[in-house]
Amino acid sequence: MNFQKMRGVMTLLCACMISFSVLAEKKTDKDGTETENGIVFEKGDWASILKKAKASKKIIFFDAYTTWCGPCKLLQKNVFTRKDVAEVFNKDFINVKFDMESGEGLMLAEKYPLQGYPTLMFIDPDGKVVKEVLGYQKAEYLIKVAKQVQKEETPSL
Repeated sequence: MNFQKMRGVMTLLCACMISFSVLAEKKTDKDGTETENGIVFEKGDWASILKKAKASKKIIFFDAYTTWCGPCKLLQKNVFTRKDVAEVFNKDFINVKFDMESGEGLMLAEKYPLQGYPTLMFIDPDGKVVKEVLGYQKAEYLIKVAKQVQKEETPSL
């Protein structure tokens, strides 16, 4: 096989692998719309997130990340996409993530000073941090922490 044909075949294989990996991370809701597997992160500004947390009487799970952070990317790829993690976090928490070096993340970095990335915070509806976990965490540990926070904080909400 000459170089041009081999290059074409390799390009096609790479495109197929990318397509399959994207499809593998998607699921279809009952109404037929596609959604991603894993933790569902809310969109919106911090004030609206706090308002939603108060209305639903839920703790906020806050992923404080940066675009250059390798462990942050690994959490997003390997932990936040897991079904067992999603089941706990989507049911019991308002989940948000902010790039702490852009947009509203800059203001939030002042409000919630961090020692490193990623920092995973559990914040009550009044904006008070009730638990903070620094660095990459395995799924099992993150689920354990989430259940512990939920058990400790639910009566006071």
